[in-house]
Amino acid sequence: MTGDGTAAILAVDNVTKSFGGLRAVDGCSLTVSEGSITGLIGPNGAGKTTLFNIVTGFLKPDSGRILFRDDRIDPLPPHQIFRQGVLRTFQIPRELKGMTVLENLMLVPPGQAGETVWNPWFFRSRVARQEEANFVKALEVLEFVELGHLRDEYAATLSGGQKKLLELARTLMCDARLILLDEPGAGVNRVLMKKLVADIERLRREIGITFFVIEHDMDLVAQLCDTVIVMSEGKTLAQGTLDEIKRDDRVLQAYLGGQYR
Repeated sequence: MTGDGTAAILAVDNVTKSFGGLRAVDGCSLTVSEGSITGLIGPNGAGKTTLFNIVTGFLKPDSGRILFRDDRIDPLPPHQIFRQGVLRTFQIPRELKGMTVLENLMLVPPGQAGETVWNPWFFRSRVARQEEANFVKALEVLEFVELGHLRDEYAATLSGGQKKLLELARTLMCDARLILLDEPGAGVNRVLMKKLVADIERLRREIGITFFVIEHDMDLVAQLCDTVIVMSEGKTLAQGTLDEIKRDDRVLQAYLGGQYR
C-alpha cells in the first residue's frame, strides 16, 4: 500500500546501484500507486534514468528489491519484466529507422509464431492469423495516436514529437500495466505535447494503465501528474502533490532553485 492507502503497483525498496566509485542510486525507496500518473523529478545526475533501467531489468541493483504488484521482479531479465506488463520509453527515441511506422509496431508483440523457424512452413495459417491480428491492432493504435496517415513512412523521417508518439504507440501493442516514460516532453512542440498529454490521460482513464514519468518540464508535471517524487543524489527526497513539493525547502534547495518561492 502507498501512503494514501491506495494499492502500490510498483515498490522500490532500499535499492542501491554503483558504477565504480559512483553511487548512482543510494538506498532509494518509493512507491507508485496503481492507476496514477506519478512524476519523478530531480537534478541531472540524481539517478532517475538509472532507477528506470533497474526497474525494467536493464541494470541489476547491487542491493534492495523491486516489487511489481507485490512480486519481486529485480532478478528477472528484461524480456520477462516486459511480458509482465512493465514497459518503458526512452529520452531519445529508439525507433527502427529503416522500417516503416507500421512495421515498428508489428514487431513489438512477444511470442509471435512467425519468429520460430519452422512455423511459417508448417503452421502457415496460424502465423497468418496472428499477423493479421497484429496488423489490425497496429492500425487501431496508430489511429489512436493520430499517426495513421504516416503508417507507410520510414520512422527515421518523423519529427521529434512524432517519434515520441510512436514510442508510446509501441508500448500499446502489448498488455501494458505500467509504462515508464523518460522525458516525454523533451524536443516536443506544444501542439504535439497536448496530444501526448491527452493520450496519456485517456489511457489511464479508459484502460487503467499506470504511468511513471521522468520529466524536467514543471509545467508538464503540473498538468499531468497526480503525485510527484523528487530524487536527489540517488535518494528519494520527497513525495507528494506538486503543491506540497513546491513548499518543501529541501526540494527548493536541491532542484527547483527557488522559482516557486
